[in-house]
Amino acid sequence: MKDIKTIDWTIDPIHSLIQFKVKHLAISNVSGNFNDFSGTFITQDEEFNNAKIYFEINTNSVDTNNSERDIHLKSKTFFNIDKFPKIIFNGILQKLEDNFQINGDLTILSITKPIQLQTEFLGIGVGRFNDERAGFEINGKLNRKEYGLNFGLVKDAGSLIVGEEIKLHFDLQLIKQPNLQH
Repeated sequence: MKDIKTIDWTIDPIHSLIQFKVKHLAISNVSGNFNDFSGTFITQDEEFNNAKIYFEINTNSVDTNNSERDIHLKSKTFFNIDKFPKIIFNGILQKLEDNFQINGDLTILSITKPIQLQTEFLGIGVGRFNDERAGFEINGKLNRKEYGLNFGLVKDAGSLIVGEEIKLHFDLQLIKQPNLQH
C-alpha cells in the first residue's frame, strides 16, 4: 500500500483578513475584523481540490474600530468570550468549474451549523524568504440568530438596530509547510 503524502498550508495572519459586515439601523453597514486567528489547509497536491480546512478565531480579538461596541460584542449579549473563546470552522474546499466552494461546519457559541462559502483561488507565488504561498478570497453569509447571537433591539419604526444577516469576507494567504510524512 502506497503512503499518501499530504501538503500542509498554514494561514499567514499577517497577510490575511477575516472581516464581517452587518446592517445597522437598516440603513448602513458596520464592519469588523477578527485580528487573532489561525488555521490549516491540508491538500493532496497544489490543485487544492478536496483540501481539508480547519481554522479557529479568537472571539476576544473582535475589532470594529469602536471600543465601546467591541466591549458589547465581547459581552454575554453577543460572543460571551469568557465562556466561548473560539469560533471554529471545519470544512472541505471543492473545485467547481471555474473556481472553488467551501462546505463545512461553523461553530459559534457551541452551536454548529453547515455553511457554504464562495471561494476564489488567487494563485500561488513565492514569498520573500522563498516560501511557497497560495491566496484565496472567500465570501459568504450567515444568519446570526441561527448561532445564538440573538441581540434584537428594535427601532420605533420596527426595524432591527442590528441586522440578522452577517456578510463574511476572508482574504487568506497560506504558507506551504516543509514536506512531512502523514
